[in-house]
Amino acid sequence: MRSLRSPSVAARLSRCPGRCHQQGIVLLIALIMLVAMTLAGLAMMHGTGTGLWVAGNLAFRKTATSVADDGVEAARAWLTDPAHNSEILKSDIPEGAYYSSWDATFKPAEHDWETNSRLLTSDDGLGNEIRYVVHRLCKTAGQAANAVDQQCVTVSMPSPSKGGGGGGGYGEGVLTTSIQPYFRVTARVRGLRNTVSYIQVIMY
Repeated sequence: MRSLRSPSVAARLSRCPGRCHQQGIVLLIALIMLVAMTLAGLAMMHGTGTGLWVAGNLAFRKTATSVADDGVEAARAWLTDPAHNSEILKSDIPEGAYYSSWDATFKPAEHDWETNSRLLTSDDGLGNEIRYVVHRLCKTAGQAANAVDQQCVTVSMPSPSKGGGGGGGYGEGVLTTSIQPYFRVTARVRGLRNTVSYIQVIMY
């Protein structure tokens, strides 16, 4: 009887002298490709996440900028309050976040908003905090806009005066000119994700 013996290792190798070695190389290449594809997928996910984050921040910033109009409107209402006449407005009013000079050193990004501003709301329902500050565009604080040594950015506004009798004069008389200084309103909104937006408006 013939004995059944498994072929020797040398005999098996002799049957596939090159193919057996090639199979190991293919496995190595496949692993390298798998690692490369995994890294590419991770990079793509990271890039997509960063893009979404940036887009979200831009959206929050746009919302904060539009909401800042509420701060400007609040400052306008404060300035037009009958109690705040020109005599009152020639001096600083800290509680109103009002300053009677233009303050050449004022920089919105460096201003102490927590202390030297007027808080309109800490949360407008969208998570936005709105603050504003008003500067009269005059060089010297504590002086009227028409003072001799004062310098202001002003607009001349005609105002009617009542005419007297005689000479056929009646009704409205000669127009007189009043000096009205400009005011600079700066509003700051701090929203979600610490988004901060500033707007400035000049009004009189």
